[in-house]
Amino acid sequence: MTHATPNFAVLLQGFFTQRLMRQREASPHTIGSYRDTFRLLLRFAQSRLQKSPSRFELSEIDAPLVAAFLDELEKDRKIAARSRNLRLTAIRSFFRYAALEAPENSAQIQRVLAIPSKRHTRSVVTFLSREEVEALLEAPDQRAWLGRRDHVLLLLTVQTGMRLSEMTGLQRCNVVLGTGAHIRVMGKGRKERSIPLTKRTVAVLKAWMLEPEVGTTGLLCPSARGGKLSADGMQNLLKKHISSASKKCPSLAEKRITPHSLRHSCAMELLQAGVEPVMIALWLGHESVTTTQIYLHANLALKESILAKTGLPEGRPGRYRPDDQLLDFLKSL
Repeated sequence: MTHATPNFAVLLQGFFTQRLMRQREASPHTIGSYRDTFRLLLRFAQSRLQKSPSRFELSEIDAPLVAAFLDELEKDRKIAARSRNLRLTAIRSFFRYAALEAPENSAQIQRVLAIPSKRHTRSVVTFLSREEVEALLEAPDQRAWLGRRDHVLLLLTVQTGMRLSEMTGLQRCNVVLGTGAHIRVMGKGRKERSIPLTKRTVAVLKAWMLEPEVGTTGLLCPSARGGKLSADGMQNLLKKHISSASKKCPSLAEKRITPHSLRHSCAMELLQAGVEPVMIALWLGHESVTTTQIYLHANLALKESILAKTGLPEGRPGRYRPDDQLLDFLKSL
């Protein structure tokens, strides 16, 4: 009995419903990211193949087409190499699933999987100093509900290093304020971790938890309407408070600060306090300790302390002697 190769549409639907949702129980964020990638890919392939996506065959979505799609994203949409690599990750994940469902297409699938990720420049992470953090925490006007909510948001993010999605999705029931105060966070890959809270944070949270809930979602820091605060909403409130705090701390205006910068600030505070990178990785919920090494690169104080302990060779200043006028003329040509 011959094995009938499922067409591309059947494979793609199985990839989302069986592999991502049922087997891997991927997060809504991951599913949304993969969905957007394949929307773009299908529109591109439709213009190339001149047929509707439902009629695509797996063999038609080959390595040259995928490579052309990625090139178009970079040239026309002006996406960065990091975003290109994220799109390629989604496509690779699908083709690894297709390799099991359509082994007769293994040669084509291997060529797609062999498409390399693009190397990109890794910038030093942006983080806030302790003085900048204090100025930012003082910026919200706590006489109003929104100001008190924003203060809780900023304080918790800086103290715990939670990701944006973790912070905006945090439920009241995940906050434990008794002995051993901590919060329970569901991070990437559905990995739960507990993060202890400082006395100052506990005091702020106790006062906040006494306020009437807004909405029925059970969120710790909801939007003004009681729903989940969006990424744009978080960025806007952060921008507003940075603008206010920069009057007291001008260095804030010189930095490009995002919600993730607050997570970086937490990591740098831990590192400068002498906490081992392995423990910082556990605190932040990193998959691997290698991810935490970006903070070692950004910690200039740590590098200066290393320099002070070494006996590197010393140089000797030279003296500038101008060239002969005629030689200098020839050099300028």
